[in-house]
Amino acid sequence: MSDVLLADNPATAARPSAAQPTRPRAERPQGRPRLILAVILIAQLMVVLDMSIVNVALPHMQAALGFSPTGLSWVLNAYSLAFGGLLLLGARAGDLLGRRPTFLAGITVFTLASLAGGFATTGTELVAARVIQGIGAALAAPASLSLLTTMFPEGRERTRALGLYTAVSVGGVSFGLVVGGILTEVASWRWVMLVNVPIGALVAVLAAMAVPHTPRRHGRFDLAGAITSTLGVSGLVYGFVHAASAGWGSPVTLASVIGGIALLIAFVLVERRAEEPITPLSLFASRTRSGALLARMFLIAGAMGAFFFLTQYLQDVLGFTPIQAGLAFLPMTAGVFVASQASSRVLVDRFGNRMVMITGAVISLLSLIWLTRLDNASGYADVVVALVLLGLGNGLAFVPLTSSALHDVAAHEAGAASGLVNVAQQIGSALGLAGLVTVSGHATRAAVLAPGLDRITRSHELFLSGAHAAFEAATLMLVVTLVLVAFVIRREHPDGAVAVPVVIEH
Repeated sequence: MSDVLLADNPATAARPSAAQPTRPRAERPQGRPRLILAVILIAQLMVVLDMSIVNVALPHMQAALGFSPTGLSWVLNAYSLAFGGLLLLGARAGDLLGRRPTFLAGITVFTLASLAGGFATTGTELVAARVIQGIGAALAAPASLSLLTTMFPEGRERTRALGLYTAVSVGGVSFGLVVGGILTEVASWRWVMLVNVPIGALVAVLAAMAVPHTPRRHGRFDLAGAITSTLGVSGLVYGFVHAASAGWGSPVTLASVIGGIALLIAFVLVERRAEEPITPLSLFASRTRSGALLARMFLIAGAMGAFFFLTQYLQDVLGFTPIQAGLAFLPMTAGVFVASQASSRVLVDRFGNRMVMITGAVISLLSLIWLTRLDNASGYADVVVALVLLGLGNGLAFVPLTSSALHDVAAHEAGAASGLVNVAQQIGSALGLAGLVTVSGHATRAAVLAPGLDRITRSHELFLSGAHAAFEAATLMLVVTLVLVAFVIRREHPDGAVAVPVVIEH
């Protein structure tokens, strides 16, 4: 669900206060905006699609490549970690090397990694390909977002373009489940990787033709910040996943978690001293921005956990084919699209960011509460209620969450701030899934089943024991999201502007 840099409310952007200096409107460079927008949207769809397209194929990947139940989560986490961990470095690369070459390099790396993953013969090869895919996505996504904000001046035109970008970013995740199911059943699980090859080649050709050059900037890469942040989060995720099978007393688990925490502390120290930090710590000084970023992390964590366990529930318990499992998510896709468009075009202007966020969080919370009711006797009618609620809730919340995360950001920090939005999403996905897999693993091992069950029923009951625990933990994550948007993000003025103090830099 990689999201976007949203413009401030057009109604408020047109009326700057005396305390806040006006910022120059973006100038449209020479080029073909509609073709460039098409390139950006297709590239973004491809990038976010790969967060979910493999979900429906997971049982087939597990059977073909011999993944363990906990090891299977690395097919998702490897991509999320590389993507999220290197996003800020990718954004910096676009500034220093130029957005067009950075975008083309990212798409090329992503496409070649997809080709390699499609021909993987071991689980290690597939996970390695997913890591390289994430690196390519980390280069392409920030550059495409920067190009969009450059091509479309701030105001209604940019808001409409970003509304489409949001629909692709949020809806692409659920759409990926549908496409993944169709490809897995009609062709093979390998095609969830190989499908990126022709699309990536097309995007690269169109981008080379249409995307304009942007000026380069002089500066330095904060490699130390990128390395410590990526390895720190990776250590935490590995520790959580390892705990699912080996327990929290395992030396490997403890070493991974402690090492991850130590690296993240080192990251903060590096950023405090760096001349050109990859993540300016001043961005976290705003209560509104910090609250929105945290809320986004917890919202994504709960939603991605629902995807992971629901795709397995549909196929392993309800007996859906991959196509049926993919198509089962269509109601959620429709809900995301309708709600995100309503949010960006009407609701935020009328009711303000905070009220729309609260409504979206409540609806998403109800969805996960509903999922805790699933059992062997449930049918698709029970699942579809949760899917519609989850689509509507996430679609409503993401547009104002993004806007709040980028409220009152200084022009020279806009790239880093927009990168943080995507980082929060990817890290939330990886850490959330790792945590839910851990909870599920402990619940499965502790499950007490009735005697005399046949093999299939026993397998279903064991899975449901873990899934129920995971859905309950995901529900708690949504409760945290609701608390953050209700009590941490500041209230708004009647015109929709967030009521935060304005600091004028001299």
